[in-house]
Amino acid sequence: MARVLYLGGLGRSGTTLVERLLGELPGVVALGEVVHLWQRDILDDERCGCGARFSACTFWQRVGERAFGGWGNVDVARIHALRDAVERTRHIPRLAATGASADVREYATYYAKVYAAAAEVAGAEVVVDSSKHSALAHVLRFADNVDLRVVHVVRDARGVAYSWTKTVARPETDGAEEMTRYSPARSALLWNAHNAAFGLLARRGVRVRRIQYEEFLADPRTALIRLADFAGLTLTTDALAFLRPEHADLKVGHSAAGNPMRFTVGRLPLRRDDDWVRALPSGQRRLVGTVCAPMLRAYGYPLNPPVSQEA
Repeated sequence: MARVLYLGGLGRSGTTLVERLLGELPGVVALGEVVHLWQRDILDDERCGCGARFSACTFWQRVGERAFGGWGNVDVARIHALRDAVERTRHIPRLAATGASADVREYATYYAKVYAAAAEVAGAEVVVDSSKHSALAHVLRFADNVDLRVVHVVRDARGVAYSWTKTVARPETDGAEEMTRYSPARSALLWNAHNAAFGLLARRGVRVRRIQYEEFLADPRTALIRLADFAGLTLTTDALAFLRPEHADLKVGHSAAGNPMRFTVGRLPLRRDDDWVRALPSGQRRLVGTVCAPMLRAYGYPLNPPVSQEA
């Protein structure tokens, strides 16, 4: 049975950072956002975190061979049809309220096969999937042969909103495409919906551990030790040697998809991105704070954080 640590939350909350650090632990293989593997990797042949095209990455080709007898045997059109039928935010109430349909189980099986094959190829005890999607997490609770453990990553909604307004090129396309952007109003609504969905998942018996981006970066060593324990890993004394006081030393990874940080090798600074305190316009700041107020309060965030003197 594959032991899967699923990183969930709204994008721009720090999941890729958490994934990269978890991927350095012995016994862990980090796969990036597996939800995008079917389109971006199998069909579009985008670059793996190691820098090679998916079709040229030895790791992923071995995974495909073990999981499906080769990626050419995967019916991506069928997976996309199943995704549209079961893996959408609007389907979460049904997924939470009823048992799994045949489509849900079939869709979950594709992921279970990837997880098991990746664990075998890497010789890992734990597979990390940073897909983030709350609906996929609800689907995966019905997957056979998957020991699902969810890490719910939360970041201040105002920081998330500001991050979604930034223009960021996608390295996989050599700068020809940009990452998705959302207005602050849109990201605030999504922040509420996705975070609430992970709370619902916990009430359905799935093991969920919530962490805050800000607290994680305040003490990443302690945070990783706690996450390793949640994943059922026993760390040796030198398992965290890659962590330094203000940075981490990263090896090459095989992230299938995700933000540009997945390509980082070597020194990764460990510092909070709090640019929003200075740069998010006051009107947008108040809007996001108002829309997200109940959950911000529930997560312990101040409703009226200090404004930078540079604002």
